Amino acid sequence: MKPKFSTLVAVSIVASLAAITPSQTEQRPPRQGGGAPGAPLPQMGPVGSAQQVTLKPYADVITKETKSFPGVFTVHRLGGKVLWEIPTSKFGLAFLWQAEIAQVPTGSNYPGTPAGSRILSFERRENLIYVREQRYDVRSAGNGMDLGVKWATIPPIVTSFPVEAESATKSAVIDVTRLFTQDQPPFSVGAVVGASGVDLSRSYIEKVSAFPTNIETRSQLTFAAPSPKTAIVHYSLVQLPEKQIMARFRDDRVGFFGTNYTVYGHPDQKAVDQTIINRFRLEKKDPDAVMSEPVKPITFYLGREVPEKWRPFLKRGVEAWNVAFEKAGFKNAIVCKYAPTEKEDPNWDAEDARYSVIRWAPSTTANAIGPHVADPRSGETISAHIIIWHNVLQLVQQWYFPQAAQVDSRARKFPFPDDLMGRLVEYVACHEVGHTLGLEHNFKASTAYTVEQLRTPGFVAKHGVASSIMSYSRYNYVAQPSDNVSTEDMIGRIGSYDIFAIAWGYTPIPFARTPEDEKPTLDGWAAQQLKQPDLQFGNYAHPEDPTTQSECIGSDPVKSSELGLQNINRIAQFLIPATYKLGEDYSGLKDAYNALLGQRRTEISRVTRYIGGVVETNGHVGRGPQPFVPVSKEMQRNATRFVVFHTTNYPKALLNPAVTTKIFPAGDVGRVAGTSALTLSSLFSEQRVQRLLDFEAQSGAQAYTVSNLADDIQSGIFRELGESKPAVDIYRRAIQINYLNVVDQRINGATATKSDLNGILRDNLKTLATQVDRALNKVADDATSRHLRETRRLIGLIVLGKYVPPTGGGIDILAALGLAASDMDPLGCGPVGK
Repeated sequence: MKPKFSTLVAVSIVASLAAITPSQTEQRPPRQGGGAPGAPLPQMGPVGSAQQVTLKPYADVITKETKSFPGVFTVHRLGGKVLWEIPTSKFGLAFLWQAEIAQVPTGSNYPGTPAGSRILSFERRENLIYVREQRYDVRSAGNGMDLGVKWATIPPIVTSFPVEAESATKSAVIDVTRLFTQDQPPFSVGAVVGASGVDLSRSYIEKVSAFPTNIETRSQLTFAAPSPKTAIVHYSLVQLPEKQIMARFRDDRVGFFGTNYTVYGHPDQKAVDQTIINRFRLEKKDPDAVMSEPVKPITFYLGREVPEKWRPFLKRGVEAWNVAFEKAGFKNAIVCKYAPTEKEDPNWDAEDARYSVIRWAPSTTANAIGPHVADPRSGETISAHIIIWHNVLQLVQQWYFPQAAQVDSRARKFPFPDDLMGRLVEYVACHEVGHTLGLEHNFKASTAYTVEQLRTPGFVAKHGVASSIMSYSRYNYVAQPSDNVSTEDMIGRIGSYDIFAIAWGYTPIPFARTPEDEKPTLDGWAAQQLKQPDLQFGNYAHPEDPTTQSECIGSDPVKSSELGLQNINRIAQFLIPATYKLGEDYSGLKDAYNALLGQRRTEISRVTRYIGGVVETNGHVGRGPQPFVPVSKEMQRNATRFVVFHTTNYPKALLNPAVTTKIFPAGDVGRVAGTSALTLSSLFSEQRVQRLLDFEAQSGAQAYTVSNLADDIQSGIFRELGESKPAVDIYRRAIQINYLNVVDQRINGATATKSDLNGILRDNLKTLATQVDRALNKVADDATSRHLRETRRLIGLIVLGKYVPPTGGGIDILAALGLAASDMDPLGCGPVGK
């Protein structure tokens, strides 16, 4: 599904947090809470009115023993207490509150985990300081709506503090210790580490620092329930820029994360949902120059914990984006630095919200994420903290081996050498940096290039395997050993769409004074996509569109997958030498074998998406072709025949006893049959059938119909019946029985379809019965004869509605493939991509 836009974004990418929400590629921490389960929420503010608070003399509160640190607020430390001295000039301004888990107990998430973000403001009423949460999801466009919106969107008071004392300049001194030691709503972080109930006797504020625009605080918190856990939590309070960047409206033809809000008083005479894109602030030193260095470049730091040997590759992954920013008119727009050592800067902290940092987490999680924090007022990205989990090193090897070992000899032995691993780590970093720059995944980019281009030496090294590094099109699995491509032609890189998108989002438009002023220019830039298909964008909005899927490359899916499957058969010969380690077990061999199987399923699954597929071309009103066009009849028929053939004909290379008997006690037949049954269930899914019926209603004889689909599947599965001496081997016998199981489920019982498919399948079974009867007279071997007689008997039971499948529904398809129900695409498009 398409992710909701938010003010704190990542790819895979977590929990919604009021005004700012992390959206990650890969996972989200649960919503935070505090205290024991079921306990009443503790009070965050003082009890009583402002009049009851009596000020103390300043010298009695800020004593000679107090250590003071000037900054955006002056911060005072007195023993275990922390006090803020808030100048009158800071009341009413917007501040970002952000918490991160800096260090975690074993098994409790990972260092750098986001733990909550809010936009706060402070106000003083007599001797109380009220803290309000500022929200920007409802706005006024004027036209008489300002007052109504203001009255309907009062910022909630989330806590309050009594004023302890007052300076000579009327700055208010408040004791904020409990913010950092009690973990109470609405600032709780306990749920992120899976614990609650802070034990004050085992918790303390470790460090506090004040800077011109921010305050950084670290606490050691020991949680009591369900068992003792101590975590180091880093809190940042950052003053947001008083001079905001001009917001830029999002366009759904270009994939930027953004901030959503509803506008009242819009000229369209209705409440209008608008989105502004999230992007870093970039301003030219020379506004009149076509190309200029920025006033302040986008700067990433590599955390101190990043292994030294990967640092140069991560740096290259960050700075590779300069080629895109040059198109936007900026030279040296993005830089990557190594974090200063403790000796060089003892106050530098990776969790400091002023810094964008790449962290390296010692975790078995095999992934990486690119979250960033954005100012909801303008969409300006304040900072980004990319997390690379250590086991991503294993993940990239398991991806690269089945896609590239046919060409890259370095990938034929685990572990890979450092030069190859570094290049793969660079790719991961470059992708995640793209997310922090604002870019969503762009799966449409995967079909930008032809198979012939991908097989041409030097093409991928220049253009990438897809037109976007944000596409999940990682490696060149179509390249054949005879193509003579280099190893640099095997790995994705920044492409033409990435350059276009960064230019669209970051190029200054000097004459524009408002976001509305920019819209005609931005519209014209986006319209370039109609002449340059490699600039098109698409990801989650339309799962029916087979040109927007991950884990694939090439504009011809059948040709790409055919070449990919040939390479898998070649790579299978490397399985044993790639994983051979004297004296160790066969777990490495099993991992590599399963990686090949997974890649094979992916190759077939991507072609399945073209059956009943609809291609979207997002040109907007008055431009381009019809937005939604069904995949051609010829393409759908070719796709069906390809899928049926390759799911019912398992390659001998993957059934090699020299491999399988080392890692499985048995189950080859189950794995083969399970794959076919999974695919058949997907091909006959109700969603796909309904789309085919729609195509037939729209186009008649020009459409690939449900009847065409059913005929092509059945004839492919039972093709032996037309031979002069039919012989069905043990694998195909299991596949054919599974076909009958799937058909029974679609025409009988609770899972029966109410569409035309029901009658079509019944008629096809009767035809199949006749074909089986004829074939029985030509069969020469007993096994085939028994199988066909049993097939004939089951057909009769299914047609009568009396068929009873084996206990558990036959072969446990998902278990045989090592999948879970959550791995399946709910739209009937096969296994979900990685």
